[in-house]
Amino acid sequence: MIEFIIRRFIKNYEDTDDKHVREQYSILGGILGIICNLFLFVSKFLVGMMSNSIGILSDAFNNLTDMCSSFISIISAKLSNRPPDKEHPFGHGRFEYLASLTISIIILVVGYKLCETSIGKFFEPEDMEFSYWSIGVLIISIAVKVWMCIYNRYIGKKINSGVNDATAADSITDAIATTGVLVATIAQQFTTLPIDAAAGTAIGLMIMYAGYGIAKDVINILLGKAPDPELIRGIVATALNCPHVVGVHDIRIHDYGPGRMFGSIHAEVPDKADLVEVHAALDVLEDELQDKYHMEVNIHMDPLCTDIHKINDVRHVLDKIVHEKYPRYHTDHLRITSGHARLNVICDIHIPPAEYNVENIARIRRDINDCMRKYNDKYRVVLAKIMADPGK
Repeated sequence: MIEFIIRRFIKNYEDTDDKHVREQYSILGGILGIICNLFLFVSKFLVGMMSNSIGILSDAFNNLTDMCSSFISIISAKLSNRPPDKEHPFGHGRFEYLASLTISIIILVVGYKLCETSIGKFFEPEDMEFSYWSIGVLIISIAVKVWMCIYNRYIGKKINSGVNDATAADSITDAIATTGVLVATIAQQFTTLPIDAAAGTAIGLMIMYAGYGIAKDVINILLGKAPDPELIRGIVATALNCPHVVGVHDIRIHDYGPGRMFGSIHAEVPDKADLVEVHAALDVLEDELQDKYHMEVNIHMDPLCTDIHKINDVRHVLDKIVHEKYPRYHTDHLRITSGHARLNVICDIHIPPAEYNVENIARIRRDINDCMRKYNDKYRVVLAKIMADPGK
C-alpha cells in the first residue's frame, strides 16, 4: 500500500539521491503520521472518557505526541534541505538528527507522565467500565500502528532518514503498548486488582526505554561516532585500486546529515612517480568515491620515500625508542615521507589487548612523537593503525 501511495504522490520517486525527492518522502511520511495519529487520538480519547480507563486515555495522549512528532519531521525535512550559507557551509542536514532527538525527548516525557499517572492509580483506584467500543478501537489502533511502523521503516530505508527510523521504532512500541492496554482492559473485568494501573506503568517504562535508545543513537552521531568499519574497508579497497596509490591512512569521515557526508584521506604514492599523473589519478579517485559512497572526499597526497638507506635509518631510531619505552610493543609497515621541512614517519603499532583503550592510545601517540622529535625536531610520527596484538 505504501508503495502505491508513494508512486501516486511523489514524482521521480526512484531518484532518492535527489534532495527534493527525499524531502517529498519525509513530508509524505509526516502527513500520513498526522492523519493516523489524529484519528487514533480522537477515537481513544472518546472511548477512554466513556470507560474511565487510564490506560486508554494515556495511550490517546501518546498518539497526540506522535502527531506532534510528525509535524516536527515535516519541518525538519524543509529545514534540512536549505542550501549551505555563510554560517553553515556544509548545509543544514543535521536538522534531521535534531528532529530525531526532539522526538526521543517527547517519547521520554510521555513515558514519564504515563508512569506518574499510572502509579497514582495504585493509591486512588477508579472503576473502569467495559465496552466493546473500547476493544474495537484498541484493535484498530494496533493495526494502524503496525502499518505506520512498516511504512516508516520503508521510507527510512529508501532515503536513509533517522527521523523515519525513529518514528518506526516509536510506532512498534506504541503497538506493543496498546496491546498491553487491550489485555489489561479485558483482564480488569475479572479482578479487582489494579491491572489497568500496572499495565499503564509497564507501558510507560517501555516507552521511556524506546526514547532512551533513540536519543542515544542520535547523540552518538552528533558527537561524532566512529564511521562504519564496512565503509572504511570499502574506501581503502577503492583507493588501493587507484593507479600509483600503494597505501592510505588518516581516514576522516564527517556526517552532516543523511546523504551529506564529507571525508578526507591520505593517499600514499611513490615519490618517484610523475606528479601530474598522480594528481590526475587522485582526481579520478575522488570522483569514484563520490559516485560509490555519495560523499565528497578530499585526498591528501603523501609521496613515500623510496631511499632504502634513509628508511633503514628511521627504522633503527623508531625501533630503539619503542623497545626502550614500550618493550612489549612492536611496529611494522614502516614508510616515510621526507622533505627539507619535515620527515613524516608512518607505521602501524601492535600493543597488548589489556592496554588497548582510548586514553592509552592517545598517550602512546604523544610519547612516541615526543621521543622522535627529541632525536630530530623534523620527525613527526603518524600511527596509521594501533592494533591489539593477542600474542603480546
